[in-house]
Amino acid sequence: MMKQKIKDKGRKKPKIKRMFSYFSEHKKVGIVVLQIVFTLILFFTIIDNIEPKKVKVRVGDVSPYEIRATKDIEDKSATQRLKNEAMERIDPRFRVNPSVQMKMKNDIRVFFGLVKDVKAYDNMSNTKKANLLEEQSNIKLQPKYFNIAVRIDNKELNSLENAIYDIINQIMSAGIKEEELEYEMENVKSIFKTLDMSKEEKELGMVLIESTIEPNKFLDMEATQREKLEVAESVEPVIVKEDQIIVRKGDRIDANAYELIKDSGLLKEKEGYDLSTIIGTLIIILLVEFVIGLYLYHFNREVFTSSKLIILDIIIISIVLISEGVYSISPYIMPVSTAAMLITLIINPKLALIINAILAFLIGIILKVDESVVAMLLIGGSIGAFSVINASQRYNIFFNGLVVGIVNVLTIVSFGLVKKADILDTLIKSGYGILNGIFCAVLTIGTLPLWENVFQILTPLKLLELSNPNQPLLKKLLMEAPGTYHHSVLVGNLSEAAAEEVGANPLIARVGAYYHDIGKLKRPYLFKENQFGFENPHDKLNPSLSTLIITNHTKDGLAMAEEYDLPKEIKDIIIQHHGDTIVAYFYYKALKGENNENVKIEDFRYKGPKPQTKEAAIIMLADSVEAAVRSIKEPNKGKIEEMVRNIIKGKLEDGQLEECDLTLKDLNTIANIFCTVLLGIFHDRIEYPKLDINEVKGEIKGEI
Repeated sequence: MMKQKIKDKGRKKPKIKRMFSYFSEHKKVGIVVLQIVFTLILFFTIIDNIEPKKVKVRVGDVSPYEIRATKDIEDKSATQRLKNEAMERIDPRFRVNPSVQMKMKNDIRVFFGLVKDVKAYDNMSNTKKANLLEEQSNIKLQPKYFNIAVRIDNKELNSLENAIYDIINQIMSAGIKEEELEYEMENVKSIFKTLDMSKEEKELGMVLIESTIEPNKFLDMEATQREKLEVAESVEPVIVKEDQIIVRKGDRIDANAYELIKDSGLLKEKEGYDLSTIIGTLIIILLVEFVIGLYLYHFNREVFTSSKLIILDIIIISIVLISEGVYSISPYIMPVSTAAMLITLIINPKLALIINAILAFLIGIILKVDESVVAMLLIGGSIGAFSVINASQRYNIFFNGLVVGIVNVLTIVSFGLVKKADILDTLIKSGYGILNGIFCAVLTIGTLPLWENVFQILTPLKLLELSNPNQPLLKKLLMEAPGTYHHSVLVGNLSEAAAEEVGANPLIARVGAYYHDIGKLKRPYLFKENQFGFENPHDKLNPSLSTLIITNHTKDGLAMAEEYDLPKEIKDIIIQHHGDTIVAYFYYKALKGENNENVKIEDFRYKGPKPQTKEAAIIMLADSVEAAVRSIKEPNKGKIEEMVRNIIKGKLEDGQLEECDLTLKDLNTIANIFCTVLLGIFHDRIEYPKLDINEVKGEIKGEI
């Protein structure tokens, strides 16, 4: 009893793990508390940097000390004065409306058409024709001009009409303003005087133009205003440079200086933080959390219910605080890429890219860094996320850090070239860029075990380490239960291939398969695959006892996994990979034995639970399929496919797959993959003929 207490005490969870266990049991409370703490820390970190040191002055005060600009700010008053001067130099713009000229021509065309129609009445006098024309005319003229029109023959009418069109084109094309109408009519009269036609024709032509002419050149307010705005926008703003003096000590503060102080963010209007700054900061933080929350809800909902949410918050806050700390050395060594690399390894690269962009944005706001720094953080972090996706060893992360450093240098150099920066300055920044990559790699490698062990996070690197045959448990399995080891490797191959096709995690499937039967290490010789050349002990055992031994290997495996501190995902696979299936062989053996009336099928089932994940279900199927196909005599494609589909169908009908997310389509895909892999293992061999080597030598000698 004392030993048991000591053992239990030794296995007692650390305080930090107990705290995480509490939050996992009270998920909603944990999420709310965590996000409140996260928001408050981020709020005070950001607002303390956003709010600069301020001075309390008013217009007309004498400045108690020299006030300098904290950043480049625009002298709006001086800039506006230059813009107003530039806009005043712009002449008004006019536009010509072509529809006025077209209407004028059309009215004259209609008039001459009516004249010709009226003149066609042969049985009517000219007076009646003139009266009829006056009634129908679209142009209002004095009666005498209608008389003139009907007296002119058609040939002269055509000449007059063409002359009028030419004059309209001549005077209207350039446009006529309202105030220019009288002047243009004088021009019309002068033109008609030069034409070779009768006086009456000239009078009719002039009066027709005078009756239809309208201004077609108008002030274009929009174009004028647009040009003024364009000229105004082209005016270079008057900039008060960072650290430039706004007002000297002892000088009186005028309205312009007051505005510059205010625009610099140096004006203290009241004690404490401004309400607008508080609200603005909170809105920024809440928007950032909202974006992250939306992404997680749609693409990684499981993060909400795991310790990964705590990790995510800790990483974000830590990177912000570390970046603040190293900013005084150089903004180019702020380790934002660490967050991208860690989140890729712990959760996934898509979330890493989102967080990297958000961190670059937040740090840009908090520390007011140059755009080249923000660009470096964005690009370097993105490369960092992509570079560790397939990292197979921890030391690979160091080389990934060097890649990030090289990308940082390229980004810094590109901005230096664009801005024509000093070469020495660019080289110094590039050195910090390389250092940034190394710093990020060191932080990633150094903190990864913390996330894996304290928070029980299963990363791809951890899985790859577990899949190493030199792992103590796998080595023990190879040495003490070689048949089980070989079986587990084959199940791993089947599971990995199937998991990749149905959207499960192939690495978890493979590693889970390697460890799924470690419980057999307790009594390896009692399992068929480890019985080499000696009698099967189960032949002498009661079926119930045999069943108990067989089914206990999942429980024994879980105990062994606890002892070797295997991840939870692997433990779940160990205990779930048989579900509550029947140990059919011993059940039927019991039915054929004595006291078969007392045999209950429940006594011959595994204790479960059924597979809860795709990976556990795939391993269940692969485990059964591999063992069954191995028992086929003279396996071929047809036999293998029939066996595979029968086993999957049996598991489905027995309800073993009802608690996982596999669909019927997935099961069909898994069956096809299993068949492909198994055919590669159990392929037909070429039967080599038996040859007598002496005969072959004789034949060759004879041929020579």
